[in-house]
Amino acid sequence: MATGWAPDGAEQAQIDASLEDALAQVRTRLPQGESALYCDECGEEIPEARRLAVPGVRLCIECQQKKDQQQQFATGYNRRGSKDSQLR
Repeated sequence: MATGWAPDGAEQAQIDASLEDALAQVRTRLPQGESALYCDECGEEIPEARRLAVPGVRLCIECQQKKDQQQQFATGYNRRGSKDSQLR
């Protein structure tokens, strides 16, 4: 229930807008174009199923997992922390 100056449904509208912004940002980071036959990092062949599932893929599964783990720690966003720890 909205109170004060906000109209009814304003909370959900803000949630929806935030979600759309996050999805748009993620979509810009998705690979595009033709998939590589061999991994850019290790040189191993990328399986055909992966190339078809992820258009524009450049890394094998193992190298992609390593990259994702590195990016997860580099974000600096504490998903498990309290609100107070995120505000500091």
